Amino acid sequence: MNWIRELFGVHKPIIAMCHLRALPGDPGYDATKGLDFVLEKARADLHALQAGGVDAVMFSNEYSTPYLLQVEPITHVTMARIIGELRSEIQVPYGVNVLWDPKATVELAVAVDASFVREIFSGVYASDFGLWNTNSGEVARLRQRLGGDKIKLFYNIVPEAAAYLGNRDIAAIARSTEFNAQPDALCVSGLIAGAETDAGTLAAVKGAVQRTPVFANTGVRADNVAAQLAIADGAIVGTTFKVDGYIWSDVDQRRVAEFMQAARAARG
Repeated sequence: MNWIRELFGVHKPIIAMCHLRALPGDPGYDATKGLDFVLEKARADLHALQAGGVDAVMFSNEYSTPYLLQVEPITHVTMARIIGELRSEIQVPYGVNVLWDPKATVELAVAVDASFVREIFSGVYASDFGLWNTNSGEVARLRQRLGGDKIKLFYNIVPEAAAYLGNRDIAAIARSTEFNAQPDALCVSGLIAGAETDAGTLAAVKGAVQRTPVFANTGVRADNVAAQLAIADGAIVGTTFKVDGYIWSDVDQRRVAEFMQAARAARG
């Protein structure tokens, strides 16, 4: 797990989500405001997150609802443009997540020189988006072929809005995923973005793996960050950083700073 401190500069890092507004091709995209609006909103959120003291940021197309399991090319092409324009302003390690397309995520990471990605790389699920299948071997080979072998892969093994097909408990899934897929990290989520990660599930995953860091992926707040980081090796945080803790609001720098104060106290 030494790579965590080497990459993020701290143990138990807080990775903040920088949610991009709806992009061309998305049902919610506002063509009258155009990409300048998307870029400026991303810039404002990025600066608020960094000023609030987060350890890293991860860019995602959070507003691309309803999500696709294989995105249209315009999605990650546009994300590459936005991240490219912001790159000189990014002061912390950064990653990407193209919801919910593992290959597009890796391709984007290579294009923008991201250090890590998060996705659903393994398993088969019944989800709100239909039958959700994956192929971690293809993704690993794509990363290697594109020269992205240094990009860390965060496997979300408890995906939002989905259930694993097959009668296997989460500890067994974590153990076999670690052995078969060799992820760089595992993520454990609640039902939807902003829903608290169940501490029992988080502990079961942490106890099942030998060498793989485990991150709380949703619902970490200032009032539960100590309990979550007592188990997890870090957290990915989005909703609680927004105005009034509402996912579709702008980032509130004051809330970020208050959270990070609690996180730093929790990790000593």
